[in-house]
Amino acid sequence: MARGGYPGMGGGMGGMNMNNLMKQAQKMQKQMEQKQEEMAKKTFEMTSGGGAVKVVISGKKEILELKLDPDVVDPDDVEMLEDLVMSAVNEAIRQVEEVYNKEMGGMTGGMGF
Repeated sequence: MARGGYPGMGGGMGGMNMNNLMKQAQKMQKQMEQKQEEMAKKTFEMTSGGGAVKVVISGKKEILELKLDPDVVDPDDVEMLEDLVMSAVNEAIRQVEEVYNKEMGGMTGGMGF
């Protein structure tokens, strides 16, 4: 085995400069933290039932606002209202995840992070 490296790799980490690799990793980590902060400040709005239910959530997936059209509040059909609320919340969460994955995926360059 070659001194200070692996056979056939030209010594070290195949000629890679560990300092540069560490700097790149730190830079990427900082960029990811900035993107996460930006996402936390964003809001996402989704409606269901033709606008009868509206939900606004943050990029942290926290519900900030929930509005119900009084016409959709039917004590004899609570299940429909529950379904509309669940649908709006789930779709808003999907929007957050889609934007997050798109922004983070672009940053990592498809590295699988």
